Amino acid sequence: MAAKDQDKSKLKKRKQIPGGAKPDAPSSSPKKPKLLAVKHSKAPKNDLKKPLKGSEHTKPFKGSEHTKSGPKMEKTDPMSKRERRINAKDLAEARKKKRKPYYTLEQELAHLWEKMRVRNIGKEDRAKLITEALQKMKGKIAEIAGSHVSSRVLQTCVKYCSKSENDAVFEELQPHFLTLSSNKYGVHLVKKMLDNASKKQLAVVISSLHGHVAQLLRQVVGSDVIEHAYQLGNATQKQELLMELYSVELQIFKDLVTMKESSLKDIMSKLSLPKPSVVRHMTSVIQPILEKGIVDHSIIHRILMEYLNIADQTSATDVLQQLSGPLLVRMIHTRDGSRLGMLCVKHGSAKERKKIIKGMKDHVQKIARDQCGSMVLVCIISVVDDTKLLTKIVIHGVQENLEELVDDKNGRRFLLQLLHPKCTRYFTPDELASLDLSLDSLSGKVNGSSEEVKPNDDTEETETEANTSSDPVETLKIVEGGKKDPSVRREELLVKSGLAERLIDVCIENSDKLLKSNFGKDVIYEVAIGGADGILKPTMEDKLNALHEAIASVVAEPKSEESKEEHVLENFHSSRTIRKLILDCPAFASTLWKSALNGKCEMWASGHSGKVISAFLESSDSAVVAQAKKELQPLIDRGILKIQEKQAVKKA
Repeated sequence: MAAKDQDKSKLKKRKQIPGGAKPDAPSSSPKKPKLLAVKHSKAPKNDLKKPLKGSEHTKPFKGSEHTKSGPKMEKTDPMSKRERRINAKDLAEARKKKRKPYYTLEQELAHLWEKMRVRNIGKEDRAKLITEALQKMKGKIAEIAGSHVSSRVLQTCVKYCSKSENDAVFEELQPHFLTLSSNKYGVHLVKKMLDNASKKQLAVVISSLHGHVAQLLRQVVGSDVIEHAYQLGNATQKQELLMELYSVELQIFKDLVTMKESSLKDIMSKLSLPKPSVVRHMTSVIQPILEKGIVDHSIIHRILMEYLNIADQTSATDVLQQLSGPLLVRMIHTRDGSRLGMLCVKHGSAKERKKIIKGMKDHVQKIARDQCGSMVLVCIISVVDDTKLLTKIVIHGVQENLEELVDDKNGRRFLLQLLHPKCTRYFTPDELASLDLSLDSLSGKVNGSSEEVKPNDDTEETETEANTSSDPVETLKIVEGGKKDPSVRREELLVKSGLAERLIDVCIENSDKLLKSNFGKDVIYEVAIGGADGILKPTMEDKLNALHEAIASVVAEPKSEESKEEHVLENFHSSRTIRKLILDCPAFASTLWKSALNGKCEMWASGHSGKVISAFLESSDSAVVAQAKKELQPLIDRGILKIQEKQAVKKA
């Protein structure tokens, strides 16, 4: 026993921490030396928390990989770019599935859509894919129609599906047309449904819009649906959409109006509607639309025209001022929009006209080619007296691509108005009436728009915003045509701007093409005769003679049977144009006879060319008539050249 006690005392001494530890320190938390091993099986309970043997639980040595800041994290292999991309995609997919309840369905529909929308797919294969897609969407069409992907799929399905399938989709979407009309993706589906709708379905859609027309017109998205329905509807349906914008009474009692009362004035007269009430209601409808700049649609142009016809001077002036500027360029592509543009030009002040013209910068070519927009340009050059501003923006814009405008159906109107103003051969009665259009409320105003001309014509012309004349008749003339003399304005725009010289060069370079053209022949004819009142002759006589020589050289080309192109004397358009030039321009008749037809009339005595030859007998140049008669009379006597009855009577 004594020996065991001695061993225990020695063991306790060994367990004490060397170097200054007190011998009487409590033994409950003894610290062991670094290399001391303890048997785990016999260790007391207090020793269970002591460090075990091994490299992981011993204090680190100086040369260890661990640093003072803590143990180093275990190294992992970095992810490649492809793996990171795949991981991010998976996370995005998971988030979309949580956020979108029909995400999986949309993905399936997208795969089907990629197959059905290609052009080289067979009808049967496409029909199968469409049927499969519609089966997947059945009962959920209204819920997914506002989605970017599903809306595209449904548009393709509606475009190519059968009538029964189209009817099924229509029935499911019918209660939701109004909601979809305000959705930026659903609106395209509604428009596609309207395109493929039957007459009955179109009536149902227009009926569903009742009571919400003004609200939708104030929205950029919703206004597209109203415009689409307005374009597709018949006259009755169009009026039904318009009635809601005229008056609250007409919105409630829409059956009171028949098609006989097409204009707002007629409706007010029949129903005895108070004018202030109608103007007030229409103002509340129109002002938010103008403030938001939603002016591209024809239904809005129609409403504005009706409003201006009944509005008082203050209200009409306010609307015209809001429209004057770059906003007007987006409106003049329709018939009513073009008339609004003309009214803004006629009744606008100098400042407003300047805004309108500057707003057309970089758009002159496009406007000139438009059927309705070209009439606004015609009105501008007929009314505005600031020719320097017009030359800088409009004339230079036209000259950029003059060759194409000369041969364009609508582009030539601008040039023909300068060459021969308001000619009934080139403008329809409706177009000429629109040029004379004016508002009753503004035509007689004292402080209208006028334009001041300084005594010296070479100085810069300026416009004043106020007219001091108190004569309503004088004021009306100023509004309709400006204060400057029309011939002076026309000369400055056509001759002094350099447009005429460039125009003659184009006609010389393209004389053969323009003579044979249905539209270009009118321009080359007006240029060759020197324009109405001979406006080109005083300053450009040499240029006109060069044009006559160019036309004569084309006529003098030999007739070839092998050539596929018609000779100018045998072409329908060119033969009639040359005949008119012979009759109306003595200088051209003389040049043509000497350069091209003297001694060659027998070969051209039949067909369209025979009418050209016989025209020399009616020329106003007596010398040309005498020379032509010597050669043509034998042909007439032999029956080779046939002359018209009028010519025979004149000759007799």
